[in-house]
Amino acid sequence: MSFVTCASHRIEYERIEIAGTVRPTLVLLHEGLGSVAMWRDFPRRVAHATNCSAVVYSRHGYGLSDPLTEPRTPRYMHDEALVVLPEILDRLAIDRPILVGHSDGGSIALVHAGSGIRPVAAVVTMAAHVLVEDISVASIAAAKTAYETTDLRARLARYHADVDSAFLGWNRIWLAPEFRDWNIEEYLPRIECPVLAIQGEDDEYGTMEQMHRIGAGVRDVELLALQDCRHSPHKDQPQAAIEAITRFVDRVTP
Repeated sequence: MSFVTCASHRIEYERIEIAGTVRPTLVLLHEGLGSVAMWRDFPRRVAHATNCSAVVYSRHGYGLSDPLTEPRTPRYMHDEALVVLPEILDRLAIDRPILVGHSDGGSIALVHAGSGIRPVAAVVTMAAHVLVEDISVASIAAAKTAYETTDLRARLARYHADVDSAFLGWNRIWLAPEFRDWNIEEYLPRIECPVLAIQGEDDEYGTMEQMHRIGAGVRDVELLALQDCRHSPHKDQPQAAIEAITRFVDRVTP
């Protein structure tokens, strides 16, 4: 594991090099409770399948990165997309990446691509959110109860140096009344690169309306609904997700 300093915080990252490849680098952006370790072997599998080198990092407050010292604001995903991610790409010398984001990471990828602040080769989202739904709030409230009453905290502690920073930073802002107005649909028509949006039909954190709105807003978009799949396509249907991403990368990359 390596570390880089971005926005005055120490950020852990892992680089997976594919020898001889001339394809863009995949940059994997994790979910609201994710980290480098929580991706497990997916980054390496998708890197080899697509013949793309890959970088995966833990955002501030997650994994072995610096813990949070202040509460998150409703713009935390905007800040990641518009301030932190560009700095990380610069520090790691990554140009025109393919952003692969899960859940919060997918939302961050869409905002970054739609901002136009730097070129992006393509975007892959898995269970991305573009607006807040009742099902999202209900499931996140249920996660809070599980964190307080079950072994969820202990299980997450295996992946985060400061598990309370990771969980509470995500949970509290999503349950805050001011977060109900969060919406990133304005960025979708501005995305100039191809987008692949994947969502499980049994996603407990969002309805298929999330993917449909991505499809309606982005000009060059492919949509993939996976059966027997909940909120984590890369865990629930890893082979289907990898095959879809590989076909997409082959299409958009010379």
